[in-house]
Amino acid sequence: MKKIISIIIVFITISSQAQTKKWTLIECVQYALENNISVKQSELDLATTDIDKLTAIGNFLPSLNLGSSISENTGLSFNPVTNNAQTTTFLSVTGNVNVGYTLFDGLRNVRTLQRAEISKLASQYRLDKMKDDISLFVANGYLTVILNKANLEVLKSQNAVTQEQIDRTEQLVEAGSLPRGDLLEIKAIDASEKQNIINAENNITISLISLAQLLLIKDYENFDIEDEGYDIVDGGIADKSISEILSKAKETRSEIKIAEQDVELAKKDLQIARGANYPTLRAFFGYDTRYTNATSFIQVTDPDNPSVTQEIGVVEGTGQSVVGTFPNTVARQVGADPFLDQLYQNDGIGYGLSLNIPIFNGFSTKGNIKRSKINLQRSEYQLEQAELDLESNVYQAYVDAKGAFKSFEAAEIALESQQLAYDYAKERYDVGLTNAFDFSQSKLRFDNAKIEVNRAKYDYIFKLKVLELYFGIPATELKF
Repeated sequence: MKKIISIIIVFITISSQAQTKKWTLIECVQYALENNISVKQSELDLATTDIDKLTAIGNFLPSLNLGSSISENTGLSFNPVTNNAQTTTFLSVTGNVNVGYTLFDGLRNVRTLQRAEISKLASQYRLDKMKDDISLFVANGYLTVILNKANLEVLKSQNAVTQEQIDRTEQLVEAGSLPRGDLLEIKAIDASEKQNIINAENNITISLISLAQLLLIKDYENFDIEDEGYDIVDGGIADKSISEILSKAKETRSEIKIAEQDVELAKKDLQIARGANYPTLRAFFGYDTRYTNATSFIQVTDPDNPSVTQEIGVVEGTGQSVVGTFPNTVARQVGADPFLDQLYQNDGIGYGLSLNIPIFNGFSTKGNIKRSKINLQRSEYQLEQAELDLESNVYQAYVDAKGAFKSFEAAEIALESQQLAYDYAKERYDVGLTNAFDFSQSKLRFDNAKIEVNRAKYDYIFKLKVLELYFGIPATELKF
């Protein structure tokens, strides 16, 4: 019984720990990279390139094909062994082995293999970009939850102060030191703050659900994150110049690498299309054999009358007959030879070279070459556009990060001022030198200043991390 109780207690403890697990940002990012559908699709695209490469390698190997057929013929048919027409029913079996090898095809096999390798590299870069994008989405969603939780703590702490003011104001009203209107004003503030707390709790729930959906986690009720220990961590990126960040981005960002590989793919496609203008030289080897169970007829000497004498001519002038003796043969039906014997007796081998020289194919090759040239120009334009977009995005991220930092500094200065103003208003209200409305306005400005500091802080953290990504820091190595 004690063992059963102990097992139940352990199970309850484990279940409780599982329910109260709080996810860190790194855990969320890693989980998303392992389970996100878009990432899985990119991984499948990468796996497909391995198949393309395997196929390209196979083009360098000889082709080997085995063939066989079996049939039964009734009526007038040609015996596949004797090639004689006969009216009967017989079974025939044929088999063959063919080997072919491409000696030259305008280097298209070589170009195809090179293209497969480039395609695999491009797919890897697309996968890396997808992981960076997903990591940013997760980080943004995660920081949104933290921001909402921080705002909720601000609202709760300020409401606790309001509760104290309500108690104090009730005492002053009962003592006749303050009018009853001040108490009503404070209670109205309390009601408004509680409504804001409810809205803040709803914002947390919604942001948690959004993050869980991004992670493909369906247990929304028990999903929560670790909301402590996240602060502004600058690894020195804020002190770097825009030119340094831009130069690093061009070296490391997947957008540029993808566009560069697309250009290389277009070049290979053009080379493959041009290769169709060259002759194709192939070597071949074939082996075939056949079997039939059809009976056949052979000529044999008649044992009863082995020879016959026949006139073969006359002597000119005398008219004397000239006779000769010949074997007397008769047709005899014989059965088919054994299966294995026929396979050896009826086999044949063929080998040689085949040359195919393209002369005219309805402008198909010419059209493919022109189409490949256009695709190459298009990919070159896309590379140029990708470089321009990257430069624009880096500049925007740099300006956003600088602006977010200044906004955060201004919010902190504003909070200090509102803190002083709130403390002064509270002191005046406590001694009855200001009314409840003026005090509530000062308190509202103080609350908004705290919320604005939180917003500016996490906005700066996110934009700083975006800038670090452009500098080439992997998403999984970002520090918060």
